[in-house]
Amino acid sequence: MNTQPGVFTGALKMDEVPIMQLRARLKSEIGDGNRLGLLTAADGADGHQLLTLIIQTQSGGVSLLNSPLPHDAVSYASLTPDLPQAHWFEREIADLWGIRPVGHPRLKSLVMHDSYPTDLFPLAEHVTAATARKRSRRAPYRFTVVQGNGVFEVPVGPVHAGIIEPGHFRFSCLGEVIENLEIRLGFVHRGLEERLTRCDWRMMNYLVEAASSDTAAANATAHAFAMENLCSVPAAPDVRKMRYACIEIERAACHIGDLVGICTDLGFGAGGTAFSALRGDVLGVAELLTGTRFMTSVIVPFAHKYMPAKPLLIEATRRLRTCSSQLRSILPLLLNNGAAIERMEGMGDIKTSLARDFGLVGPAGRASGIAYDVRKVIAQPEYEQVEWQPPTYFEGDVFARTRVRAEEAIVAMELAADMVSRITSSHEPDSSPATLPANSVGVGIVEAWRGELIHLVMTDSHGRVSRYKIKDPSFNNWTALSIAVRGRLLSDFPLCNKSFGLSYSGTDL
Repeated sequence: MNTQPGVFTGALKMDEVPIMQLRARLKSEIGDGNRLGLLTAADGADGHQLLTLIIQTQSGGVSLLNSPLPHDAVSYASLTPDLPQAHWFEREIADLWGIRPVGHPRLKSLVMHDSYPTDLFPLAEHVTAATARKRSRRAPYRFTVVQGNGVFEVPVGPVHAGIIEPGHFRFSCLGEVIENLEIRLGFVHRGLEERLTRCDWRMMNYLVEAASSDTAAANATAHAFAMENLCSVPAAPDVRKMRYACIEIERAACHIGDLVGICTDLGFGAGGTAFSALRGDVLGVAELLTGTRFMTSVIVPFAHKYMPAKPLLIEATRRLRTCSSQLRSILPLLLNNGAAIERMEGMGDIKTSLARDFGLVGPAGRASGIAYDVRKVIAQPEYEQVEWQPPTYFEGDVFARTRVRAEEAIVAMELAADMVSRITSSHEPDSSPATLPANSVGVGIVEAWRGELIHLVMTDSHGRVSRYKIKDPSFNNWTALSIAVRGRLLSDFPLCNKSFGLSYSGTDL
């Protein structure tokens, strides 16, 4: 069944597809306007089930497929050979559920490290002893070894010199040239999805904001939409406008922040200083509207905790338009800088075909010719009232990704200003239900600053949350970073890495 999360036409229903037919079904449906949103697992009535969310980019709908595994089964035919984008999803399912994708071309741990007990599968608690014995034990992690005379390895991380999240990068180099990069994450795995099933649903927003703290507004909004979709209770128009305005402010601030990082990696201190000051101004608007610079604790399901009075809305609108104008004036420092362009052009390019195969999203996808943007695909009236287009390029290199970020930051501030200016009420009543509906599922999909962000929530027969799945946009894009640096110099990695600007914690969860 199709639904449109942006306008909440009703709770999402699942279509059952036998597990033996799932691979053929996805092979026929993915492409031609459809894309894989997420793939995960959940407990079913008689065992586990695979859940597949398909986004129909032409109609703006989504469909959720439910594929029960036979009783006590702990394996299925891997989807990755026909659908490369599924490769990390299947590795995650194997780690957290102990369900093995037979035929996966490169199955190894993604989330669970060797220090965890080999028989620990944290999301698969309620299993019989027989099923537990059949579950695959995790093999010790083995990095890919590149053979050849003169090839050597450079291990970087997980602890880094800067104040960043932990992640391990294993470079295989011939001289200064990178032959292969293997990325290992999972160092900040917190069991967030499992914790969300044990938390009072009225307090969930505090946890989901921490999934990736630089995406707090987008995560809170996707969560709110998922809960409202679950309950078939749409948010008021002014509440939606405020949520989207917060997402756009977050987008502008984070894109400008990454422009600071790109300037730093280029050794262009003057540009970094100019962009850094502007980022502070944008965060100041966020504080004016919500009371916090990172917009935490204000976006909740069924309402909005704090709706500014009209004078504050007018002032925020003015400041946003001023910041947009300032960004236009300082962008030539970077984008018309011959030395900077020479360093970025042709660097870390991703072909459109690869971007499509691996399901790249957000600025990384749009820089490689993938025009997909949730704001254009899924019906959201707040975005339809303004003339705008997401910037798209085809070069797929660092310069293209930088231009996409710069142009999106300008558009984001203009969209936020328009939405804030059209808010008419300073108070919206709370429409929270007393309980959640039983045996229901809801989905929230938004275009976060890194790309498509999905929250999926399911309830059991008692109306308790039984499964909560978050798909961060970085989950789609880490593979592209590995591909982008092949054949490049080791010293080029920081610039390529910053041009993607991916989240460790959003992937680890």
